[in-house]
Amino acid sequence: MTGNTFNADALQFDRHRRLRTSAALRDLVRETHVAKDDLIMPVFVDATISGSQPIASMPGISRFGLDTVATEIDEIVELGIKSVIVFGIPNHKDDTGSDAWSDDGIVQRGIRLIKERHPELVVIADDCMCKYTSTGHCGIVRDGEVLNDESLEYITRIAVSQAKAGADIIAPSNAMDGYVAAIRAGLDAAGFAQTPIMSYAVKYASSFYGPFRDAADGAPQFGDRSGYQMDPANRLEALREAASDEREGADFLMVKPAMAFLDVVREVRNASDLPLVAYNVSGEYAMIKAAAANGWIDENRIVKETLTSIKRAGADLIITYFAKDVAARIDEREW
Repeated sequence: MTGNTFNADALQFDRHRRLRTSAALRDLVRETHVAKDDLIMPVFVDATISGSQPIASMPGISRFGLDTVATEIDEIVELGIKSVIVFGIPNHKDDTGSDAWSDDGIVQRGIRLIKERHPELVVIADDCMCKYTSTGHCGIVRDGEVLNDESLEYITRIAVSQAKAGADIIAPSNAMDGYVAAIRAGLDAAGFAQTPIMSYAVKYASSFYGPFRDAADGAPQFGDRSGYQMDPANRLEALREAASDEREGADFLMVKPAMAFLDVVREVRNASDLPLVAYNVSGEYAMIKAAAANGWIDENRIVKETLTSIKRAGADLIITYFAKDVAARIDEREW
């Protein structure tokens, strides 16, 4: 390089752009892919309504009565999605969340309906008390305290009743210590030794859950859940939680939320060989939908980048409210 003469050939550097020269070549060397088999679609079944009811804070997502949930499930199956996770909104709440473990509870009835119609669909049952208790907390409350050990009995009852209804996987989200051990023992004793547990092993006390609490009528009536869900500042604690659940018999581990905790997804992936699930939660969904509605972002590209980042971080499966949209785009070759 002398005077005004520049000679790139004299430089020593790597030409990474060779592998980016065409769309076909970029596709050929792409390292991370999101497929329909990776997606789990949440479904809200509501005992208080007939028909369906859109959720204002989650555009495109609705609650379904038992008279209409079959239509939603038919659409999910038609799109090629192989798994759903079922959440219930009961018509009765009490101190022990009795509708959660009733054989005639809304989730149990929904599971039976879904499995009768589509026995091949993998149905995951969310096991938590917050939507069923009068306090809105995830366990038994006494004198303003959420009791850990006393709650395990009821959490186990819920799991057994869901398995009896036909759930393929039990997904406890209550964040009590020892819940995997209690549920595993309860399922085994009830004859469901082959029913897997998808543990919400790493569940942060996150503000990203806001729209879900509207959707499921599950907001706490006092205080918050930081006494049993994890501090978002903690990483090493996540590894301890995941290791405990694996020892107690979990078959899947989950990190929730996903987007703000991709570092934790990678840490758990590196620490465990169990299938890893990440929950792309309601607040994450709502933010993208709101920005897209205002024309600030390209929704399709942002969703693709978001879900790809979750897979790249190490998740095997993604629970996401975008599952139907993504499946449709894959069919249309827009993904």
